[in-house]
Amino acid sequence: MRSNLLSFALMLLLLLPSCIQDGKDKGSSNDLPKIAIAGLAIESSTFSPARSHVEAFKVKRGEEIFDYYPFMDEDSSARQRANWVPTLRGHALPGGMVTRETYDSLVNETLQMLKTNAPYDGVFFDIHGAMSVEGMNDPEGDFIAKIREVIGKDPVISTSMDLHGNVTRKLARHTDLITCYRMAPHEDALESKQRAVENLLDRLESGKGKPQYKAWVPVPILLPGEKTSTRIEPAKSLYARVAPIANQEGVIDAAIWVGYAWADAPRNHAVVMVTGDDKEKVVNSAEDLAQSFWDVRSEFEFVAPVATLKESLDMAIESNKKPFIISDMGDNPTAGGAGDVTWTLQRILERREFQNPAGPSLIYASIPGPKFVKKAVEAGVGSTIDATAGANVDNRFAPPVRLKGTIEAIEHGDRDADTEVVVKVGSAHVIVTKRRKPYHHESDFTNLGLNPREADIVVVKIGYLVPELYNMRGDWVMALTPGGVDQDLKRLGYENIKRPMYPLDKDMEDPDLSARLIKSSDDM
Repeated sequence: MRSNLLSFALMLLLLLPSCIQDGKDKGSSNDLPKIAIAGLAIESSTFSPARSHVEAFKVKRGEEIFDYYPFMDEDSSARQRANWVPTLRGHALPGGMVTRETYDSLVNETLQMLKTNAPYDGVFFDIHGAMSVEGMNDPEGDFIAKIREVIGKDPVISTSMDLHGNVTRKLARHTDLITCYRMAPHEDALESKQRAVENLLDRLESGKGKPQYKAWVPVPILLPGEKTSTRIEPAKSLYARVAPIANQEGVIDAAIWVGYAWADAPRNHAVVMVTGDDKEKVVNSAEDLAQSFWDVRSEFEFVAPVATLKESLDMAIESNKKPFIISDMGDNPTAGGAGDVTWTLQRILERREFQNPAGPSLIYASIPGPKFVKKAVEAGVGSTIDATAGANVDNRFAPPVRLKGTIEAIEHGDRDADTEVVVKVGSAHVIVTKRRKPYHHESDFTNLGLNPREADIVVVKIGYLVPELYNMRGDWVMALTPGGVDQDLKRLGYENIKRPMYPLDKDMEDPDLSARLIKSSDDM
C-alpha cells in the first residue's frame, strides 16, 4: 500500500510542471504584466492672460479612461495582453497657463491612485507636452519624476505625445519608451497612442524591458504649427523619414518634436529622439533626423496664403468661391489663445459690405459672451438684442464687441460651448457661446441652422484648417491677427527661451547636433 502511495506521489510531482505550464499558456491573468495609465494633456500659452483651472479639464478616472482609446476596447488584443490599472487622465482645450493649484490637485490625485494599486510592470504615460504651469518651467518633467518616486525605477514607462510638445532631458530620463504624432493636423493621434502601448507590451512580453539606448538631440528651431504642417514640404518629407528609421532592426521608435512656440521657457524648441538596442543605429538615426531638420529650416512656410485681415476680407469679398474661409489665427483657442479677442470681429462689423443685410453672407465662429447668451436666452429666438460679448479675458487689443441684431438660433447642451446663440448683424451670422469653442465640423454649424457650404465667407478662430474644414473650403487665407498665439513670434517678446534660436536669430551659427545619450531610468 505504502509503495502504491509513493508511486502516485511521484507521478503527481512529474506532472505538476506541465500543469503549471498549461495554465501559463492559457494566459492566466496572474501572468500578464500590470500596467497603469495616467496623463494630463493641454497646450498652454504663456502669452495669454487666460488661466486654465481644474474645470477646464475633462477628467476621466478608472475604467472610463478607456473611452479615450478605441483600440483598447474590452475585446481588443491590447486589453487582453495586460492587467490594466487606469488611474486619472485629464484633457483640456488649449488655453492659458494652468494654475499651480489645478496642477497640484490633478497630479497629487494621480499619485495617490498609483500608490493605492502599486506595484507595476509598466506605465502608459499619455500627455501632450506643452502644458505651462504657473511657477514651473517643465511641468511634464516634474510630473513623470513624481511618478517615478511612487512606482520606483523598475517599471517601464512608455510616453505618448503631441509633436508640438516639448521634451526636456528630465522627461527623456524618466521615460523609457517615447513617441509622438507624425502628422499635423494630427490625423494619426490614436495610431500614435496605440504605437506607444504596443511598444510597451512588446518590450514587457519579450522580457527585453527598457531600451539600451535613448538618443536625444535638441534642435534650436522654434516654429508655429502653421509653418510645419506635414501636408506640405519640407515637413511632409521630413516626417516621412521617421517611420523607416523606427522600423529598423535594433530601433524601437523615432520621433521629431517641433515644440510649442507660444510658451516662454528654456524647453521650448525642437527635439529629436530615437530609442533602441543598437547603439550605432540609434545615435546615427537621431543625428541624421536632427541634421535633416536643420538643413531645411529656411524652407518652412505657412501652410496657406497669409495676409492682413483687411487684405483677407478684400480677397474674400471679391472671390466667387464658396465658402471662402478666413483663419483668425492670433486668438486661436486650439493653440492656446483665450478665444475671446474681439479685434477681428470688430473690424468685420465696421466694414460697410456687411452692414447691409443683403451683403455678402458671413459666418463668424465664434466669440464667448456668457452675459450675452443669458440675455439672448431670456429674450428668445426671433427677438432683437443689443448687448456686448467677448474681451472678458483678453481685452488687450479691443474692448467687448457690441452686437445689435436678431436672434436666429439658441442651442443648449453643447459639450464645449454649453449654450450657443446665433445673432444676425447685417449680413453676418455671429455665433456667441457661453464658453469658448473652436468650430471644427460641418455639424457644428448645421446644428445651429447654418449652412457653411453656402456662405460666402466663413471666419474661424483656427490656424491651419482641420481636415473637415479643409475639404469644405472653396478658398482659404490665414489672417495675421493679434492674440495670445500671434504668428509674428518677434512681437511676443521672449525672455526665457534659449538663444540663439532660429528663426528669431536667422544668422546664428550651426548648432551642435550630436546625439546626447540619456541615462536609463534604472540609473536614478
